[in-house]
Amino acid sequence: MNHRAIQPSKSGIIILAGALALIAVIAAVIAYGGGEIGAQGPAGTQGQVGDTGPAGSSGLRGFPGVAGPKGEQGSLGPKGSTGTSGTDGKSGVLAIGSGLTTAGGIESNVVSVDFDGTGEANTAARSDHDHDADYYTASELTDGTADVAWTSITGVPGDLNSGGVASSVEWDDILGRPPGLDDGDNFLETIEWNEILNRPATLNTTLGGMACGSSEIAIFNGSTWVCGDAGPSPGDYAISSQSCVDGLIATGIDATGNLVCTTSSSNDNVPFQRAKHVSTALATGPGDAGLWNSVTIGDDGFPVIAYEANNALYLAKCDDVACTSATSMFIENTGVGDLHASLIIGTDGLPLIAYKNSINSEFKIAHCQTVNCETSVKSVVEGTKGTADVGAYTSIAIGTDGLGVASYYDTTNGNLKVAHCNNTACTSADITLVDGSTDVGRYTSLTIGTDGFPIISYQDVNNSALKVAHCLNVACTDASNPTIDSLGDVGKSTSIVIGKDGRALISYFDLTSNDLKTAHCSTLSCSESTTSALVTTGGVGDWNSMTIGTDGHAVISYYDSFNGYLEVAHCSDVTCASATSVDVDTSANVGQHTSITIGSDGLPLVIYHDVESRNLKAVHCSNSYCLPNVRNR
Repeated sequence: MNHRAIQPSKSGIIILAGALALIAVIAAVIAYGGGEIGAQGPAGTQGQVGDTGPAGSSGLRGFPGVAGPKGEQGSLGPKGSTGTSGTDGKSGVLAIGSGLTTAGGIESNVVSVDFDGTGEANTAARSDHDHDADYYTASELTDGTADVAWTSITGVPGDLNSGGVASSVEWDDILGRPPGLDDGDNFLETIEWNEILNRPATLNTTLGGMACGSSEIAIFNGSTWVCGDAGPSPGDYAISSQSCVDGLIATGIDATGNLVCTTSSSNDNVPFQRAKHVSTALATGPGDAGLWNSVTIGDDGFPVIAYEANNALYLAKCDDVACTSATSMFIENTGVGDLHASLIIGTDGLPLIAYKNSINSEFKIAHCQTVNCETSVKSVVEGTKGTADVGAYTSIAIGTDGLGVASYYDTTNGNLKVAHCNNTACTSADITLVDGSTDVGRYTSLTIGTDGFPIISYQDVNNSALKVAHCLNVACTDASNPTIDSLGDVGKSTSIVIGKDGRALISYFDLTSNDLKTAHCSTLSCSESTTSALVTTGGVGDWNSMTIGTDGHAVISYYDSFNGYLEVAHCSDVTCASATSVDVDTSANVGQHTSITIGSDGLPLVIYHDVESRNLKAVHCSNSYCLPNVRNR
């Protein structure tokens, strides 16, 4: 093991030697008893400040300070409880004049009179009214309880002053005359029947004023007298699809509505009768059924109808060509508001319905997954609850690309828009603003032109005009927007088709003149057109719908608001400059929300709303003109 010695330093040796010397001195002092203690030496220099000691205990609380400035007033506190009732008050001081004393009074509230002298007055007593007369309060005069004598009434006209029956009274003395009777009619000799208001139903017309044609008779239709062909007895009809076999001819109908067929001979001259139209109530409530309906023909040849009932969307599948019965399917609750349904059959053979869901103010399209729409897929095309109101006045067709294309009105912005579907079921679509002018796009109707592009009729609300949007491609991302008619308040209830001349034909309602009008486009884009007042008798043309008949001429269904009838007009040529109109259903107030198509049998079928019974109805015309009781020889 190695050891290492540590050498002490020189400073350490010096300190040790000093300490030993000091000890020796002290020992010597002690040994010899020591001397006196010397004087105290001077104070040494102050040492460094030591570390801070712990905190002391709290001192005594000081005196309160002076009050601070006044703060803001606080809010009103709650109302306190009702206090107790105070003691009854005392009467005020009663001032009494000369000759009056308070003797016997209670706290000076009773006074008595001491008369000086005999009590005789030097002047007569005065009063502001006659005490012998009867007086009435304002309330008695107002409520009629006052019994006033005739002789007390002043300003009575002379002929009434006897109190009996007046022989004559000046017109100006009659108060509260109804407006319209304020003179001016004294010398009126004649007045138009239709200008007489509130006519009793039993006096609605007179036979004496009717001028029926040589082949017509006066017929009471349940509410008024009209001129017409008597036809079969009421309730008799024939199913339009009936026919007689070879060698037999139809001679009429039996009591059950079946054709009567007989053998024909060379000298027979027997009239042929197609009988009445077939009218059927297809759907009833609850609520109104058949509002905002749309009809088309399914791939099986039977009509299909979309309609509103009880604030919901339904689809009805007709059971035959004439739609004498149908099966309805519930599609979706749409809430309180107009449905504006439009229906077409897609390239997959299934119904495609455009409509507005008022619950969220959305534009939606329902794609049926079966022909009768037992199940369907509903897709929101545009709209988010609370941000916009879209989807009114829809109209849908199938474009040349096989996809749906629909026009509709953006209520929030007042614009015409078009949605072009991205697939057959239209679960999504591309949206285009077609006309962004101020408030345009109500009453839209869309079809596909001969150039393969959509063409749309609609109303310019701001200018009360009829406009057309001619799309420049299948998706309608660009379009021209010519104005067709701006004379009066026009463009309501539009319907557009393509005629056999390849040009668009539009029917619409002229609200100013209460007429059904048409516009025939002279060009593909409808940059030029000719308008015609088609039917001008009565209040006609609202709720119209148009299609092209088998003869190439347009057929239009519409509402006669003056009579409450469903009527049909058959155009005389391709431009529809004139037409023949007929009453189709006059049973009640019927004919609103009409939609017309041509059935697989080539005959017109009209779907409409019966206002009185609140039902969805269908009428199947018995001939291409929709004329009732047609006879051929």
